[in-house]
Amino acid sequence: METYHFKALLTNSGWKENVRIRTNTDGLITDIDENSSLEGIELDFGLPGCQNAHSHAFQYAMAGLAEKHSTSETPDDFWSWRDAMYSLALSISPDDLEAIAKMLYSEMLRHGYTDVAEFHYVHHDKNGDQYPNLSEMGMRLISAAKSVGIGITLIPIFYQKGGFGKEPTDGQKRFVSPDLDEYLKLFEASKNSCDSYEHANIAVGIHSMRGVEPKVIAELAKNHLPDVPFHIHVSEQLKEIEDSMAYLGKRPVEWMLDNIEMNDRFHLVHATHLTDSETERLANSGANVVLCPSTEGNLGDGLFPLKKYQDQNGAWSIGTDSHVGLNPLEELRILDYGQRLISHKRNIYYSVTEGNSALYAIQQATSAGRKAMNNFNDTYFKVGEYLDVAVISQEHPLLENCSLENLANTILYSSDASMQSHTISKGKLVVENGKHKASQQIRKEFSEAMVRLKNR
Repeated sequence: METYHFKALLTNSGWKENVRIRTNTDGLITDIDENSSLEGIELDFGLPGCQNAHSHAFQYAMAGLAEKHSTSETPDDFWSWRDAMYSLALSISPDDLEAIAKMLYSEMLRHGYTDVAEFHYVHHDKNGDQYPNLSEMGMRLISAAKSVGIGITLIPIFYQKGGFGKEPTDGQKRFVSPDLDEYLKLFEASKNSCDSYEHANIAVGIHSMRGVEPKVIAELAKNHLPDVPFHIHVSEQLKEIEDSMAYLGKRPVEWMLDNIEMNDRFHLVHATHLTDSETERLANSGANVVLCPSTEGNLGDGLFPLKKYQDQNGAWSIGTDSHVGLNPLEELRILDYGQRLISHKRNIYYSVTEGNSALYAIQQATSAGRKAMNNFNDTYFKVGEYLDVAVISQEHPLLENCSLENLANTILYSSDASMQSHTISKGKLVVENGKHKASQQIRKEFSEAMVRLKNR
C-alpha cells in the first residue's frame, strides 16, 4: 500500500488542491481525498498519465541518423528514409530489440507516458524465417515494458505486400505474413505472449492499405476482428494516395469508409491527406485518428485537417512513432502550432463547452489514447483503477506562483522535460526526480546494443 499527496491534481472537472491518493499493493486506487492534510509521498502537479498511441520501438535506434541528405537534384523524402529504416530492421536481433525497447520505454516514462501502443512488424529472423515462437520479437517488447513498468498494447502488424498489387521486397522479409491465416496465427501467438505481463494486452493491426490486399483488410475487419482496437497507417504520403487511386480508383480513407463499417475501435494513424468529405465522414463514423506531430514533421508528411475534423467532433490521440521526439506536451504543442500556421488563428484546441486549450488537448489525447489501448474509462482518476500520473515540478519560475486557472496552459505551452519530475505507472513510482529507477542498467544494455548494431 502507498500514499501520495499532490499539491494539485488535474481531474476531469479541473484542478483539485491537496489531493491524497492511496493505492493497494497491486497499484489500484483505494481512496481519493481532496483538501487533505499532508501525508505520504509529497508531489507537485499531477496530470493523468499520458497515452502514446503509436510506437515503432526499434526505430528509436535510428533517431537522428536520417538527417544527412544527398546534394543531388533528387530530393530526400519519406521513401529514402524508409530504405534506411529497412536497413536497421534487417539488423536487429531479439536481444537488441529488447534492449532498445527498455531504453525507449524508460524514456517514455520519464516524459510522462504510462502506456504505449506498440505497432510491431519486425516478426521474423534476419533471413525472414519464422522463430519457433511466432511472437518471439513481440515477447521481447512485452518483456521490456514489464521490466521498466509501462503498460503496453502489443499490435502485431499484418504486412503482406510491397505496395498496391506488388510482392514484398527483400527489405520487408522480416515483416511478412503471406495470407490472413498466417496473420491470425501470429495474432494468437502475440495474444498468448500478453499473458506474461498483467499490464499487457492485444490489438489488431494492418500496416497500411498498400501493405495488405484491400479485400483482405475488409475480410479481417468484418469476420475476424475480436473485441479489441484496430490500428492502421493510412494516407500518410501523397504517393500512397496516387497509387491507391491507380489501383482502387479511390483514395485510401475513402475506400475504407465505403468498404468497412468503422466505429470507435478503429484508429487511423496519420490520415494526413484527407478531402473535406473524408474528414467529415471519418469523424462521423466514430473512428479515431492517431497523430504523431514530431515524426510527421520530420518526414515531411504534411498537416492533418484538425480544425475541420474537430468541427465534426472527431476524436484524436497522439503518438511518437519514430521517436525523434518523446515529450507528450511537445507533441501537443507542435500539433497546435502547425494548425495555427495554416489557419492564421490561435483558437484551435477548443470544444463547444471548453475554451481552455490545454484542458481540451489533454482530454482528447487521454480519452482517444486510452481507447487505442482498449481502455474506455474516461475518468482520469478513479477508485478501483490503476494510478497513472505524470508529475510536473513547481520549481520552475513560471509555475511557482501560478493560479489554478492558468496552470494547465502554462504547463502545456511553457514546459520542457526538466519540469517533468516523477511518473507513477500502475501505482508504482517508477521515475523519481527525472530519473528512472533502473536507468543505469537500462542504459548499459542499450549502449551494448548500439555497439553491436554499429549504426551510430
